[in-house]
Amino acid sequence: MDYFTLLAIALGLSFDTFAVSLSYGVVRNSIIFRQATRVAVVFALFQGGLTVTGYYLGSLVSENFASANYWIAFGVLVFLGAKMIIESLRSNDEEIKDYNNPVMLCSVAVATSIDAFAVGVSLALLKTEIWAAGILIGAVTFIASMLAIRIGKSAGEKLGARVEIMGGLILVGIGFKMLLEHLLA
Repeated sequence: MDYFTLLAIALGLSFDTFAVSLSYGVVRNSIIFRQATRVAVVFALFQGGLTVTGYYLGSLVSENFASANYWIAFGVLVFLGAKMIIESLRSNDEEIKDYNNPVMLCSVAVATSIDAFAVGVSLALLKTEIWAAGILIGAVTFIASMLAIRIGKSAGEKLGARVEIMGGLILVGIGFKMLLEHLLA
């Protein structure tokens, strides 16, 4: 597979991560470069890593389990998004919540990387150079995430309070989008 095709795949895989990173930037509009880099690195490692994992473990995954991945991702994203919305509605003060919590960050990273795992399985069938693909997918995801956080940070400064609701709605929307794509495929 040529690098142009791999780049197109990487861009496609980065859309969900871009949207989640955008919500992180909006919610945490005081995020500093070091924190943004940590978020982007985690997303990049999961996207690239699950692509490679899908490649090597793809033959071991049964059809039933593979279809359950979308339901799991849907559940995680809707749960996290609803939690963000509920916490925002309950909060009366302007405290900054820790949306860089490692458990939450890894949960979102896994949920948005399920597609990368499926792509890894597909790349195994095409006998693609998986390490180059994984690195390219990770690099594109990192750049997309950093860009989205910066855009979200700028928008968050202008939007003011209660921007957590928008971040939660984005996560819920991604969950429904992933589930609908799977059900309609």
